[in-house]
Amino acid sequence: MKKIAIITGASSGMGKEFALQLPQWEQFEEIWVIARRTERLEELKKLLPCPVRPIALDLTKSESFQHLQALLDVCNPNVGLLANIAGFGKFGRYDQIPLEDSMKMIDLNCKATVAVTDIVLPYMKRGAKILNLDSLSAFQPVPYLNTYASTKAFVLSYSRSLARELKPRGIRVMSVNPGWVKTEFFDHALQTSTNAVTYYNKIYEAKDVMSTALRDLYQRKKDVSIHGFRIRWQVRLVKLLPHSLVMKIWLKQQGHHNLPDE
Repeated sequence: MKKIAIITGASSGMGKEFALQLPQWEQFEEIWVIARRTERLEELKKLLPCPVRPIALDLTKSESFQHLQALLDVCNPNVGLLANIAGFGKFGRYDQIPLEDSMKMIDLNCKATVAVTDIVLPYMKRGAKILNLDSLSAFQPVPYLNTYASTKAFVLSYSRSLARELKPRGIRVMSVNPGWVKTEFFDHALQTSTNAVTYYNKIYEAKDVMSTALRDLYQRKKDVSIHGFRIRWQVRLVKLLPHSLVMKIWLKQQGHHNLPDE
């Protein structure tokens, strides 16, 4: 039974960086990398020191889950690690973001995470690990990033609850909750509004966030990985402050206390 890792959203950004750093922490006979862009996955394949299986799937479509299920049934692998990293967000007021985009955020960020996890879990044994890419926004309501932040709140709750359910099986679950990270996220997010979110405080590098995440996954017993001193303190603060005040501060930072109708 071949020991493998499965990484979604592996074509760029956080997913690609996770794939590049993973071999430093654990050896797999094969890594399955999932994303829509085949050419990006083929490029990644050349950079990794172990066999890689590129799998081109659009996880917003239900047939993708059927394809993954069929592949697992045929190969019957031992999945030592699952990293749910695929996701995207859009900036803007509720009426600036097309309904189709909002539904796709829910489909990819929430539904795909649950579907892929449920499909893969029967192939995981004691000692296996699940990593879910989450966000700092999971800890607070975020106007003008509303649907995205809400999907990430779901991922946080799902990850924590699933960790308890899988504890008897000896399978570890951890969410990664970064602040702003320099990735293609902004290319997609800014398509719907360029002035809804303008203040980013500090933007971190994907390689640094994933370095912390992998250390936390393999060397510590955290259920949440947070990179950066500022982000850790922000999480502590939003847990203590009323959400009404947290949103007021956020809106002021983004200039919405005096922003005219767009």
